[in-house]
Amino acid sequence: MAFIRKKRREQQLQLYSKERFSLLLLNLEEYYFEQHTANHIQHKGSQNERKIRGSLKICSKSVIFEPDATSQPIIKIPLRDCIKIGKHGENGANRHLAKAVSGGISLIFSQVYFIKEHNIVAPYKIERGTMEYVFELDVSGKVEGVVETLLQLHRASCLDKLGDQTAMITAILQSRLARTSFDKNRFQSVSEKLHMECKAEMVTPLVTNPGHVCITDTNLYFQPLNGYPKPMVQITLHDVRRIYKRRHGLMPLGLEVFCTEDDLCSDVYLKFYERQDRDDLYFYIATYLEHHVAERTAEGYTLQWQRGLLSNYQYLLHLNTLADRSCNDLSQYPVFPWVVGDYSSSELDLSNPGTFRDLSKPVGALNKERLERLLTRYQEMPEPKFMYGSHYSSPGYVLFYLVRIAPEYMLCLQNGRFDNADRMFNSIAETWKNCLDGATDFKELIPEFYGDDVSFLVNSLKLDLGKRQGGQMVDDVELPPWARSPEDFLQKSRDALESDYVSEHLHEWIDLVFGYKQKGRDAVGAHNVFHPLTYEGGVDLNSIEDPDEKVAMLTQILEFGQTPKQLFVTPHPRRITPKFKSLAQPSSYNASTADTPGEESFEDLTEESRTLAWSNITRLQLHEQHKIHKEAVTGIAVSRSGSSVFTTSQDSTLKMFSKESKMLQRSISFSNMALSSCLLLPGDATVVSSSWDNNVYFYSIAFGRRQDTLMGHDDAVSKICWHDNRLYSASWDSTVKVWSGVPAEMPGSRRHQFDLLAELEHDVSVDTISLSAASTLLVSGTKEGTVTIWDLTAATVLHQIPCHSGTVCDTAFSPDSRHVLSAGEDGCLNVVDVQTGMLISSMTSEEPQRCFLWDGNSVLSGSQSGELLVWDLLGGKIRERIQGHTGKLSAVDLTPPNLLFPPADEPFSSRKLPVCPLCRGRSPPDPGWPGHLQLLVSETVDSRMEVFDFHMEN
Repeated sequence: MAFIRKKRREQQLQLYSKERFSLLLLNLEEYYFEQHTANHIQHKGSQNERKIRGSLKICSKSVIFEPDATSQPIIKIPLRDCIKIGKHGENGANRHLAKAVSGGISLIFSQVYFIKEHNIVAPYKIERGTMEYVFELDVSGKVEGVVETLLQLHRASCLDKLGDQTAMITAILQSRLARTSFDKNRFQSVSEKLHMECKAEMVTPLVTNPGHVCITDTNLYFQPLNGYPKPMVQITLHDVRRIYKRRHGLMPLGLEVFCTEDDLCSDVYLKFYERQDRDDLYFYIATYLEHHVAERTAEGYTLQWQRGLLSNYQYLLHLNTLADRSCNDLSQYPVFPWVVGDYSSSELDLSNPGTFRDLSKPVGALNKERLERLLTRYQEMPEPKFMYGSHYSSPGYVLFYLVRIAPEYMLCLQNGRFDNADRMFNSIAETWKNCLDGATDFKELIPEFYGDDVSFLVNSLKLDLGKRQGGQMVDDVELPPWARSPEDFLQKSRDALESDYVSEHLHEWIDLVFGYKQKGRDAVGAHNVFHPLTYEGGVDLNSIEDPDEKVAMLTQILEFGQTPKQLFVTPHPRRITPKFKSLAQPSSYNASTADTPGEESFEDLTEESRTLAWSNITRLQLHEQHKIHKEAVTGIAVSRSGSSVFTTSQDSTLKMFSKESKMLQRSISFSNMALSSCLLLPGDATVVSSSWDNNVYFYSIAFGRRQDTLMGHDDAVSKICWHDNRLYSASWDSTVKVWSGVPAEMPGSRRHQFDLLAELEHDVSVDTISLSAASTLLVSGTKEGTVTIWDLTAATVLHQIPCHSGTVCDTAFSPDSRHVLSAGEDGCLNVVDVQTGMLISSMTSEEPQRCFLWDGNSVLSGSQSGELLVWDLLGGKIRERIQGHTGKLSAVDLTPPNLLFPPADEPFSSRKLPVCPLCRGRSPPDPGWPGHLQLLVSETVDSRMEVFDFHMEN
């Protein structure tokens, strides 16, 4: 998993440097400055005098000596425990040996740590009492400078106030950085052009390493001030796949760069001293990526997850990454949920809901009795109130789980000690029980529990982690009865995470951790309130003037843990699973009225044929074009037989065009005002047109005359829809009206009978509407960019979403009515989840998309420039650009699929297929061959209608 891979990468770097030394030997917030080859002189001046060869490390709070011989322990001397620092032989001490040991440094101190003796990771050994160690540098000329540095750092360590210590050490560090710069001789190519250089720190778990950042036109470099663990880190910009701004230590100073798509483990995490430096570097890399990598957002991943393109595990990884969680920052380590609640059964039954934890509640609220006690304390607590005194994710909890694979991190965090043996991660069942019953234990899990690396469960390093009260040694983690092995435990945990139950309820946990129940009243109602300092923006460190208070505050927050960045402010949509195919219904729906394909929709295709058709949509080729209007075309409709095409135009005419004879058959004018849209009623006997003169006109095709006029609005009618004897009309008078209508299909019936059933009021003019397949939902788009989803059964608003910065040009439901797609003048294609009203995907083009068709995954849109664009919504990219017209497109339609796909009880050969110029009129070679579809496109500038053909090939 992420942390394990990170640790192995660091181990590889240590192999490069051939050192036992690690930055984890330093204290938290300590820096490693320089090293010198030296000898540790033991028993100086006696017959037992001994020289131990090694390296002397000068750090901001300690001196560390690493012997070359692995049998010898690493020596760490805290500077605050030093009594005297100087050249050996000064002030009369051992003066007669001064000449012989001219490169000697003497340290007199009261405490020393011995680490990694025989290269074994174990708790540090401490020796106390007044002692003197002498270190002889290979380069005697450096002694004076080293002593001066140590004295300066010693003064900083001995300051009374922690804030003053930090300020002095920071000043020393900045002085060192100012005296150095990036070594440009390390550029990969002499032709590289430097764009930016600044100071920064490379962040790894629990430690940071200062140095210089440099970016060129091809590479990103980081050069550590101390040359550790290697002289330079280099990343080729072409390899970068993702880049994120991070908050580090509650400050917006972090930047994390990934060269992989799905890994939590980044390639470099940088913390800058100035926010502007971070933002400038981010801008440069992001600008580079714009031409190479599509940007991903939480909403884009949500759509992929809903549609099954991402697993639950992958989706949670992406949400963690977007919410500032990083395996480089243990205070913001990725958080995953407990999903299984049964750790006592011999078999894990994933079909039983009782097997699982309630994902709608935080861990602290799972035990009712404990929650009541916490709520009583919460009510009695003064402001600021919080329900839980500890967090669900913190450095201590992360290393609690990972101590067997990352013992050095635990030793670093706990000052050289492991935790008490009885408080270690000994058993899965015990840990779960403590999370349910413990007074202060509310921790969730980490990604490793759903990975494939079992090393964190097994004591493969043979660590001495202590002895429990019962006498047994802490060794491998005890697994639940239903797990035969660590591998089996992880496999079943993954199966549980991807189970139907979790898929149906994971959105509830996301609401708590990343969503709208994270803060505010909804968090209180969900019993999900943590200490205010854990939330983003909970404290402004820049406003704290007292350096001691600032350091104490930062230390407290980093050790306590931090709540993820809030990603969603509305309820998160649930996943689409076979069990819940009609979840887009509002509460007033009856299950029997679930959306089913309409007669004239593209959903008439079989699932296989529909998928096949859309997978070949990029094969569109221009077949023919016809100029049939004098002004802009505004609407297009195709008869069910596919033989006739009806179009409306701003030239105020409705025209009927024969695809077979390629002739204009009729031209009808209802008034001198533009017509805005048209549709065919079932049976193809009547065509309905909306007009800017505020009316809707019904034209009988069979009798060749206007049948009726509906005068229903106070301004232009912009769009109309029809379903099940109901007419839906949108108008610039800021309303959408629903009418009942009885079509005049019999010769003796002249007029329709219309009754106004509902009036859906808006604040501004309505430019487009669309119906769900069962006509129980309606979506409208307004002049000001608002998309509104209506429940037609109750004539109420379900959601109102400000999606666009300009007019909404077109809207449509997905075939399953779960999502709404809208296109606007701002060039955006936005997908909204119908159940929650959440914007779950947004893609931007260089120009407005005026009209579109879509199948829920792919979109075919008509653009302002006349191009047809094929979009991959799940992939977040444009798949194909097809040249169409010379001006903006206004409407698209597909030939009815029933023409090419006969009912199941009708043989394919009985259908008359249109002649296809691509197959030169030949009959299909196979009775199951689906033939081709035709796309009709109208364009508003040249007033042309074009016909595109495409094959659907197996």
